[in-house]
Amino acid sequence: MRKFLIGLVAVATCAGVAPAVAQDSGASDGTAEIIVTGSLMRKRNSNDDQPRPVIPPAAAQMLRRTADFAIQQVVIASDTVGEDGAKKEALAMVRKAIDLAGSSGVLVASGEIVVEPLTATNYADLKILDGDEDDDDPDDKVDGQFVKFLVKVPLAPGVDAKTALAKIDQFIKKVPQVGRAEMKPYGDLTLSVVNPEQYRGAIIDLVAKDTAGTSAKFGAGYGAEVTGLDKPVQWKRAGLTEVQLFLPANSTIRPRN
Repeated sequence: MRKFLIGLVAVATCAGVAPAVAQDSGASDGTAEIIVTGSLMRKRNSNDDQPRPVIPPAAAQMLRRTADFAIQQVVIASDTVGEDGAKKEALAMVRKAIDLAGSSGVLVASGEIVVEPLTATNYADLKILDGDEDDDDPDDKVDGQFVKFLVKVPLAPGVDAKTALAKIDQFIKKVPQVGRAEMKPYGDLTLSVVNPEQYRGAIIDLVAKDTAGTSAKFGAGYGAEVTGLDKPVQWKRAGLTEVQLFLPANSTIRPRN
C-alpha cells in the first residue's frame, strides 16, 4: 500500500541519520536518471565492502529543487496454474502497459537505482519473480508469478504528488487484464533526478557562500579550508516532490597565516 512520505524515513539500523546516497550509476555519459528514495542510502567504504552512512552537510550548502519525475513501482502478477502460462500473461499485460503509456501521460521504465526506459524491445527481459520471493509486508503481498517495473510522471509546473498519483492510478485502471494477470501499485511513491552532476557548480556556489560567511564572523585573519568538493554529487529526499543535492564537503576555519 502506498503512503505519502512527508520528510525522510530512517531505517532501523541508523535511526535519525539523514538519508543520502553517493552517485554510482555506472553511466559514463553523466546523464543517468537516478531514483531517490525515502530510505537511508549508503556509500561504499573504499577499505571494505560494507556500506556506511553518508552524513550530509548543513542545509545552507544543499541545493533544494523539485525532482524530475514521480515514480511508482508496480507489479503485474498472474496466479494462473502453470508457471509458463502465468509468465506469458504477466508479460503480455506489460506489453499492453507499454502501448498505453504515451496516451495516458505516463512513462514506463525499469531499474532499482538507475532508471532505464521499458520498451517493446526489452520488456521480455524483465525478471520473473515468484510470490514466495516477496517481502513480509502484508500490504505488498503478491501471489503467483509476477514482474516489477516503474511508472513515471514528469513533475512539470503544476504537477504535485497528488496529481502524479492520480495519473498513475488512472493508467493502472486503463491497462486491460490478460487472463488472470492483474496490475497494482507496489510500495511508496518515490522520485528521480536526471544527471545530478549537472548541479555541481550551483552546489559549490552554495558551499562557498556559506563558508565565506562563517569565516567572516571570525575576522579578516581567518579563512575556510574546504574538502570534498571533488567527490560525486549526492542526494536525499526532502519532501513529497523535492530533493536536496549536495557534495560531501567539510570545512575548517583556520587562521590565514
